[in-house]
Amino acid sequence: MDGGLLAVKAIERRLAELKKSIPEVTPGQALALQRNGAVLVDVRDAAEIAQGSPRNALRIDRGFLEFRIEEAAPDLDRTVLVACASGGRSLFAAADLRRMGYADVRSVAGGFNQWKDEGLPFDIPKALDADARQRYARHLAMPEVGEAGQLKLLRSKVLLIGAGGLGSPAALYLAAAGVGTLGIVDHDVVDRTNLQRQILHTNERVGLSKAASARAALNALNPAVTVVEHALRLDRGNVDELLAGHDVVVDGSDNFATRYLVNDACVRHGLPNVHGSVFRFEGQVAVFWPSREGSPGPCYRCLHPQPPPPELAPSCAEAGVLGIVPGVVGLLQAAEAIKILLGAGDPLAGRLLHYDALAARFTEFKQARNPDCRRRCRYC
Repeated sequence: MDGGLLAVKAIERRLAELKKSIPEVTPGQALALQRNGAVLVDVRDAAEIAQGSPRNALRIDRGFLEFRIEEAAPDLDRTVLVACASGGRSLFAAADLRRMGYADVRSVAGGFNQWKDEGLPFDIPKALDADARQRYARHLAMPEVGEAGQLKLLRSKVLLIGAGGLGSPAALYLAAAGVGTLGIVDHDVVDRTNLQRQILHTNERVGLSKAASARAALNALNPAVTVVEHALRLDRGNVDELLAGHDVVVDGSDNFATRYLVNDACVRHGLPNVHGSVFRFEGQVAVFWPSREGSPGPCYRCLHPQPPPPELAPSCAEAGVLGIVPGVVGLLQAAEAIKILLGAGDPLAGRLLHYDALAARFTEFKQARNPDCRRRCRYC
């Protein structure tokens, strides 16, 4: 008897042993258990899942199951149903989950092949192509992102107000992360004085529209991202139309009038407003999201009911700014936007993070909604 046949016989014996210890359920029974709160895990690989997968199943490749299951299904007492193509790999996977401490693990007999034959509900999930799998490989390895999260980023739309010191690093990292559509609002042109901090732009593009320069840089970094240029000044007549259809707004504006305009529009549209600002060696970032479910925070007017006198709020041109400070703050804005899009972590809603470059220190301040908010919106 050759080695290959011996291996097959060994697998058959092991499957027979597992069938005695691992409970099996039919696809119909699995569907009923899933609807009653059990978690269904499809352990086939990405190529198989691309052909269809039980609706609302967790899709975790068998090779990564032990690394990712606890993040996706942390309750060890919850019923776990494991499915593969025909019911073999699921038995091995179920045995491993038992060894990890899951108390009630069952294998779906016949797997997805039988599930489909019985006409039970399934989806053909959108899948990343080969280029995207290579480009976002480090995201795919993270349980907090994975393929589902990356697809969510690719479907997302972020509007950046300004392609300057804050908008530059934010836009670059959002594009690199695979956020599918980036809108860039900036009426200005590239000036040589911008290049000390506005890293979207180059010496060769001095005099070009910042929106056009941003598009060139972002498309060079990630051609799969759609960059929409808005080479215009944001005002009351266009702000609602510009915000419509976006998931997050990243405000990198450098004047109070625009910040209030963005805030009020975000409140009206129920959009999270990822705010950043800088001054010399200091910067701050916060998320203004009063419509957030569960843990709403204040709006920008709660923090600043009215703008300070001009002499107390000089521009970067007047006061100066260390070039790297907007880089730090813009990166933090990008991180907050990505967390919001993924539904991961705890965004800076109700908190303001202050950065002091000279002291190399971050300080967090709590922010509460102001009952006397001058805007008197329906949230604040």
